[in-house]
Amino acid sequence: MKIIKDPVHGYVEVEDFALTLLDSPALQRLRYIKQLGFSYLVYPGANHTRFEHSLGTMFLADVAGRRFGLSEDERTLVTAAALLHDIGHGPFSHASEPLMEEFLHRTHDNIEAIVEDQVGDLLRKSGIQPDELCTVIKGDHPLSGIIHGDLDVDRMDYLLRDAYYTGAPYGTVDAQRLIRYLIHTPEGTVLDENGVNAAESLLIARTLMRPSVYYHHVSRIGESMFQLAVLEHLRETRVTPESLLSMDDSTCLQALRTSASPVARDLSRRLYERRLYKRALYVGSGQVNAVPFQDGIPIERCREFARQIADCAGISPHEVLVDIPSIPSELSLGVRVKNRHTVVSFEEISPRIRTFNATRREQWRLGIYTLPEFRERVAEAGCEVLHIRKPTRQDTLF
Repeated sequence: MKIIKDPVHGYVEVEDFALTLLDSPALQRLRYIKQLGFSYLVYPGANHTRFEHSLGTMFLADVAGRRFGLSEDERTLVTAAALLHDIGHGPFSHASEPLMEEFLHRTHDNIEAIVEDQVGDLLRKSGIQPDELCTVIKGDHPLSGIIHGDLDVDRMDYLLRDAYYTGAPYGTVDAQRLIRYLIHTPEGTVLDENGVNAAESLLIARTLMRPSVYYHHVSRIGESMFQLAVLEHLRETRVTPESLLSMDDSTCLQALRTSASPVARDLSRRLYERRLYKRALYVGSGQVNAVPFQDGIPIERCREFARQIADCAGISPHEVLVDIPSIPSELSLGVRVKNRHTVVSFEEISPRIRTFNATRREQWRLGIYTLPEFRERVAEAGCEVLHIRKPTRQDTLF
């Protein structure tokens, strides 16, 4: 056993079976993948990594496993899944997710091949079947709720960790209390009524961290610039998407900075020097028909919109970025609450979820970004191409 000092959870005990996984190339690579992608361009302290988050998630999964009275084999399975759940991430974490979906037709949760190839033998030596571990990570296992559910330890750790490193005061979650009052049953997870306030604090943290950290416009601009740089690099070189998206942050950024594509070189150097594109339009659902964008828009479709806007504005296509995230899904807790007399839905105990959902819908923004000197032209063209109601002075935020 080894003890590691973590700034969020304190001293974390790592058992021998987990140490072998921790030292594997698949997990060590996560030391060089930023947890929050390009949020460091907003919050200078946001340089924490997927490795730290994986360690913290493993710690909380172990706490939950002991609290639920899991058998030794079950607890080993869950803690291993928590440790490995993010090894499928590409460079800059979620910034590369749309590229992964576009070119590899998978998300970071589809890690069967990585698990088998890089840690399969290590898992089997510890009595863990790689395919069963993958079902836990994907949410298709009776124990998945611990790391893949409405009140999961993955979410508890990243909210706490992201708030700690950004300095944002919104991510406060009493993870230990929440786990203490969760009850694991064959029918699913039940929350003791004494844990309702802790569960509500998690929902509040998710709601407030979304616009201030996860969807901050500077982070979105950085992601959009990075994605276009990758597209241009792949178009101009023989590099395969698989090899590029398996790189870590610094290796990928260096490949873009030395690319055969002048557009990729310019965009990546701008990112490196923080010379970013600016908002030409940044509008909510009240200014645009958001229904067609309910599930988000694939990256190539966004590029088609960008080309049309650029043509209308009389500038080059790479000088326009269109960012259309999916409309936030309805926030809900699929857990029931147990009091002295009965078991009821969480919504019956806490009507605040309706308020959280209304707030999340209001937070949605469609962004069109360009170089500072083209903002007015691009704003006019964007309104025409995407049928956006022109913003009033009160709507405009720069």
